[in-house]
Amino acid sequence: MTIESKETPVGPAARPGPSVSRRSFLAGSAGALALALAGCGAGTSGGGGALRFYLQKQEVIAYFGDLLRRFESENRGIRVVHDSTTAIAPQFVRGEPADVGCFNGNLELARYVGRGQFRDLSGLPSAARVRGDISALADQYATYEDRTSLLPYSLAAAGVIYNRRIFADLGLPVPETWTQFVDVCTALRDAGITPVYATDRDTWTLWQGLFDYSVGSLVDTADFFARMKEVGTDVGPDAPVSFERDFAVPMERARTIAGFFNPDHAVRSYADGNLAFGRGEVGMYLQGPWALGQIALVDETLEVGTFALPVSEDPADRQARVNVDLALYIPERTGRVDDAERLVEFLMQPEVLDAYNRDNLAYSTTTDAPPQQDERLAGLQDYVDRAAFYQGAGTFIPTSIPLGNYLQAAIRTGDFDSMLRQLDADWRRLATRDATA
Repeated sequence: MTIESKETPVGPAARPGPSVSRRSFLAGSAGALALALAGCGAGTSGGGGALRFYLQKQEVIAYFGDLLRRFESENRGIRVVHDSTTAIAPQFVRGEPADVGCFNGNLELARYVGRGQFRDLSGLPSAARVRGDISALADQYATYEDRTSLLPYSLAAAGVIYNRRIFADLGLPVPETWTQFVDVCTALRDAGITPVYATDRDTWTLWQGLFDYSVGSLVDTADFFARMKEVGTDVGPDAPVSFERDFAVPMERARTIAGFFNPDHAVRSYADGNLAFGRGEVGMYLQGPWALGQIALVDETLEVGTFALPVSEDPADRQARVNVDLALYIPERTGRVDDAERLVEFLMQPEVLDAYNRDNLAYSTTTDAPPQQDERLAGLQDYVDRAAFYQGAGTFIPTSIPLGNYLQAAIRTGDFDSMLRQLDADWRRLATRDATA
């Protein structure tokens, strides 16, 4: 089946800063890119011009710009510039990918992994320090022969963000079972507090939160989608695996959770959710660490915690939703292998890698990484330590399947069964198209 990208379009926030609109954010990113390009111009090139570095996350370009200038100062004769493109595909279409890339581990990047477009990095010293269970996450989307095509750089963990003060005032526990979670939602509603704030207007928030969290601790997502690819055109109610059957119980959970949403969820956006939670109007919020910085803009003293959503009656079943937020790669086409490897090794140094993840509310990917110190994420640390995590089911579904729109309709009508049948039909359609291409 052809793979297409589906990723959360908002990255983890670092520290609180001024609130911005999407338009001003993009304008600011362009300015940061220009500054980074100018700042990386010192020194002389190590043969054949500047080393090109491509970074997907526009919001951390300035952060990496500082790192690249430090790299230049420690490696005289190598000049590094940020690649100016905003998408990965044009680089490969032109046959001119950047010498080093740093990209989200998802279906889009997997397209190039599966085609053998990246060099084998297994011989680099830093590769031996990467946790095998985190490398396995990147491999769930695609592999090529026995190569180590990617070095996971940053792991983002997500769960239920909750207001500690509200929970304490009402004497509510952090729920460990599905029944306890429903009881907490009921108690919040009875107290006149919105139990779960939803932002259906931005569909990615539905599949990242409601869909992924409801599925992840009940279904082995990597195994499910591997089997779905094998079944291909035969997927359906009588197949050994299908959305309709395997996701039935998780979507019952989703239907129940949706019943505790704010009444105006259909018209509320991600920005609205951050504002409402930051004002202390909400008990819980199904979001990742990228929302914490925005919440802090509203009230930096708000007592916030995060826990993994329980969807079964066994506390041991609970897992956290994660994604490889950034992964390093070196294209086969680079003419600067030695310099590219030197840059990768620089970025993978503990003092560089761990500082980035600490500052950006993520987890480092190496065996010697320290724990994330931010207390807002403390509730997820144990899951990361034990590899009790999963990649969201929504990240495995191609963008040509409008999952977010299906979820909007299912929440509005309460008919999640029809949505699952539609997902099976769409999967068959894509599998049939690929089989006849």
